[in-house]
Amino acid sequence: MKFFSKIMKDEDGATAIEYGLIAALIAVAAIVAMTSLGENLSNTFNKVNNELEA
Repeated sequence: MKFFSKIMKDEDGATAIEYGLIAALIAVAAIVAMTSLGENLSNTFNKVNNELEA
């Protein structure tokens, strides 16, 4: 029984999970930002290309 109570008090695993969740959240935010930036950049290059062709 002492073994289980010792495991329940150990928070090292919980801390690692929290850091993992934070890293995942940052990764998702970065992907969303880069996707939006990529679409805007693509539109800009397409506009420039169309103006050069005209």
